[in-house]
Amino acid sequence: MSPFIFNTTKSVVFENGAAQRLPDLAGDLLGTDCLLVTDAGLRKLGLVDATVSSLEAAGHRVVIFDEVEADPSRETLMKAVETGKTAGVTSVVGFGGGSSQDVAKLAALLLGSDADLDSAWGVGQAKGPRLPLVLVPTTAGTGSEVTPVSIITVGAEEKRGVSSPVILPDMAILDAGLTLGLPAHITAATGIDAMVHAIEAYASKNANNNPISKLLAREALRLLGANIEAVIADGSNIEARGAMLLGSMLAGQAFANSPVAAVHALAYPIGGTFHIPHGLSNALVLPHVLRFNAPDAGSLYAEIAGDAFPHLADLEGTQARTAAFIDALADLSTRVGLQTRLRDVDIPKNAIDKMAADAMLQSRLLVNNPREVTQDDARMIYTAAW
Repeated sequence: MSPFIFNTTKSVVFENGAAQRLPDLAGDLLGTDCLLVTDAGLRKLGLVDATVSSLEAAGHRVVIFDEVEADPSRETLMKAVETGKTAGVTSVVGFGGGSSQDVAKLAALLLGSDADLDSAWGVGQAKGPRLPLVLVPTTAGTGSEVTPVSIITVGAEEKRGVSSPVILPDMAILDAGLTLGLPAHITAATGIDAMVHAIEAYASKNANNNPISKLLAREALRLLGANIEAVIADGSNIEARGAMLLGSMLAGQAFANSPVAAVHALAYPIGGTFHIPHGLSNALVLPHVLRFNAPDAGSLYAEIAGDAFPHLADLEGTQARTAAFIDALADLSTRVGLQTRLRDVDIPKNAIDKMAADAMLQSRLLVNNPREVTQDDARMIYTAAW
């Protein structure tokens, strides 16, 4: 067996209502002054109120930064850092989707050390230390609460990542009640995103692909595949919501240690240039990347087909099961109400060449793909998706 390293969040709490018990669960960790990083939408909905009230009642001062946007910018991150620095905070709580959690991770890093952001980009460059960090996801998709990765938009379009165990949080709070109000289209896109994490982790060519990640990826697909349509049909189904949140977290643990590949690499130009939500960007290219990968990864896709879609488990033949798996994923996107073509989200065909060139910048992801992807290959995949 090949050697590997498996890192994850030190403590995971799965409990309805846990976000309101943050002082009990992590009060000593947070210290006296907490920077809570979130977005204006969640603030307006009042989703953070119970958590803030409980912290304040327990004697913590809470400084709220609620300016995180989708695909958060470097400017937003540095504004959050300045807010925390001015207030002299002792800890950071990221409350929201992947964007808020990504900002919180790097805010904790930059507030807790003299690190320069430009020296932290890439894999293993962030050394820390950081401030104590707790993450509270409000979507079942990114798995950011258990990943050592933060993605920030630099300039007009480019996405850059920091990947380091230093930014894994001290605690993740999985409170399914926080996801009950998610609109169906966000539920769908984030759910597909989590499935992509599990699929790419399972088939990753990364040297650290390991048995633990593979097991987690399969269980994630079982939970996500069994519940994604249920939560879209009935957004108040707390059991299905909890299963999705757990599945998302397991997929996050899988790809945190067995990194994602070409689906994400080709999705980033879609999000960066056209501001399409990340989960939908993944869904748009997913079946086309998997078809491209099938000659090299078909046996792996066949192994997990029945986890996501039990009716495929008994389908004879690796090639047939792989093809049926890819078709089932494409059909799932349609059934959950997502757009399925690049033109459906107003991406012009003449943008394909630039997107293909931009995708090549994601070398940290492309090296994990089970089949080498050239710029011509990327152009072909985008054309198939258009």
